Amino acid sequence: MPAVKSNRPVNLTMGQVLAVNLRSPVAIASILHRLSGVIVFLLIPILLWILDKSLSSADGFTYVKEHIFGHIAVRLLVWAFVAGLIYHFVAGVRHLLADAGYYEELHSGRVAAIVSLVLSAIGIVAAFIWIVVL
Repeated sequence: MPAVKSNRPVNLTMGQVLAVNLRSPVAIASILHRLSGVIVFLLIPILLWILDKSLSSADGFTYVKEHIFGHIAVRLLVWAFVAGLIYHFVAGVRHLLADAGYYEELHSGRVAAIVSLVLSAIGIVAAFIWIVVL
C-alpha cells in the first residue's frame, strides 16, 4: 500500500506556533494589534471612572490629582492604556492602508509592519516619559 500525503490540518503545540510567528514582523504586529485592543477595551471602565470622579466637582478633581495620580501604579495603568491606544492606532492605520490596496505584497507588508512597530515604540517611549517620569 503506497504512502499517501495527507492534506489534513495538523494540530501544533503553542511552542510550535510561537516559534513560527515570532520570526515574522507581520505576525508580531498582528498579535500586538489584537493585544492592544484588548488592553484598551479592559482599561476603559477604570479610566472613565477616574474621569467621572475628576469632573464631578473641584474636590473630586483635587482628590484624583493628589490621591489617585499620586500613586505610581495608577500612572503605569494610564501609561498602559495610552501605549495600547498608540499602538492600536498606528497598526489600525497600517491595516486601513492595506485595505486600500497599499503594502499588501510580502515585502512591502513586512516593511509596513516594521515601520508601524518602530513608530509605535517611539510614541510609547514618549508617552512613558510624559506620564510616568514627568
